Amino acid sequence: MLQLEGIISDRGSKYSVSGGPVTSRADCDAFLTELRRVKKYAKATHNSWAAILPDGGTRADDGEAGAGAAILRMLEREGRAGHIVVVTRWYGGVQLGGDRFRHVTECVRQYLAALEP
Repeated sequence: MLQLEGIISDRGSKYSVSGGPVTSRADCDAFLTELRRVKKYAKATHNSWAAILPDGGTRADDGEAGAGAAILRMLEREGRAGHIVVVTRWYGGVQLGGDRFRHVTECVRQYLAALEP
């Protein structure tokens, strides 16, 4: 599991991104369970995620409306089959509007960059 913490802080909200290899829906569930074993991730306001399975199936959860779909589009664009990416947000008390999608996208960008050799 690759975790990048403290990626973005905006108006009190904080973002981190995690990800790793998956080969099945059960792997996605196991990854999320493992992530939520860490108390701060279990208490996060949103754990939005998406995965492209090696068989071409996709899964996404919009823990924050539209975020899962944004993550999935980025994974598809990069051809990252067999991967799950989770963007975690701890809400800071101020609505971010459309900026939240920019933040989700930036977190995924940084995660994908960290995968590059």
